[in-house]
Amino acid sequence: MAIHVHSPEDLLTLAGKPMGTTRWQEVDQRQVDAFADATGDRQWIHIDRERAEAGPFGATIAHGFLTVSLIPTFLNETVIVEKSTTMVNYGLNKVRFPAPVPVGSALRGRVDLIGARQRTTGVEATFKITTELHGSQRPACVAEAVIVYS
Repeated sequence: MAIHVHSPEDLLTLAGKPMGTTRWQEVDQRQVDAFADATGDRQWIHIDRERAEAGPFGATIAHGFLTVSLIPTFLNETVIVEKSTTMVNYGLNKVRFPAPVPVGSALRGRVDLIGARQRTTGVEATFKITTELHGSQRPACVAEAVIVYS
């Protein structure tokens, strides 16, 4: 369930609060192959199932950047700013990949608003996104996403 706020300025009062957790979604080989095609990252650990089975992870794994690319989906499922006309990615802080994501795994995002400040262009919100890997004690990714709402 998403948190709905009326305007970007309402985020200023929510800093330090959890925004929610998304639904689980499976990462399949088709998605990984499409990401490899789109980015040119065709390393065998992502796309060669046979070789990957004998490799260090025992299966193909999702690209780290594919995992990061789920951040907009996680934000859209957890935070709705109703009167925002734009939502612009400003950057990422402290991106880490503690655990690999074997193809066929399920991921979900846990989103926390860790900071918000007024800017001349709108409200800059910093979210900590923890990408949880089903069945793992370690997350697949932990990153801070900086978004400007206006």
